[in-house]
Amino acid sequence: MRYALTNGQRREAEPGLSGECPSCLNPVVAKCGEIKIRHWAHRGKRICDAWWENETEWHRQWKDQFPVEWQEHIHTATDGEKHIADVKTSQGWVLEFQYSAISPEERRSRNDFYKKLVWVVNGQRRKRDSIQFAKAWNGGTQIGNAPFFKTINPASSLLIQEWSNGTAPVFFDFGEPLRLWWLFPTGPDGLAYIGAFPRANFIDLHRGSNAQNAQEFEALLNDFNGLIANYSRHQAQVRNQTLAAHTTNFLNGRPNQQIQSFQARGRRRF
Repeated sequence: MRYALTNGQRREAEPGLSGECPSCLNPVVAKCGEIKIRHWAHRGKRICDAWWENETEWHRQWKDQFPVEWQEHIHTATDGEKHIADVKTSQGWVLEFQYSAISPEERRSRNDFYKKLVWVVNGQRRKRDSIQFAKAWNGGTQIGNAPFFKTINPASSLLIQEWSNGTAPVFFDFGEPLRLWWLFPTGPDGLAYIGAFPRANFIDLHRGSNAQNAQEFEALLNDFNGLIANYSRHQAQVRNQTLAAHTTNFLNGRPNQQIQSFQARGRRRF
């Protein structure tokens, strides 16, 4: 963890400092080696939050986009269960920056625990993910007149497949300086809906301290979810109409004549 309590104050790890875990209040040790980034660690093998993962520079860079007091927020449920959120904004959104692999069960647990959760997922952990994603994007279907909003078959990218069945918004970070990739929950048609989203806008929307910023993000969620629902419904209608037309042509056209001919040959044979 980045912060511990030292004489009641939140402090980063420094050589010679001792502190307490803000969550469980047990002693923690300042780790200030040359290889890993400076951090606090529980004595022994104790870990008070099973959801916690070792931090990387990628985590720190993301956290540093937000005020210190929002970072490593201890979120307590009504039943007393506690977890340390990477960032909790002034508008109540929890931002989880996920670098390592995570099981579907744990992801669902976090979605249920944090009622307003947004995932930011490192897309560079596996070398193949960025390549697969690019191919999946290029093979996707553009939605309407929006060149940066497409439907994609989840099976075409392992990263998309792993994250496409969640309920919380997911943003993939491939290290591009200008944009993230927003993955929406899988539509009724089983397709993944993905759109490019400006990195700076994502940060500004969540870093803003007024209600307007929160309303803008929630409005975006509602707008996009409505767009996906309408698009899926329209595509289903098109498929049904196409299927009905093919069925009518099959029964009334040449294929029907072929069936009758086959039946006639069968009667003559027997």
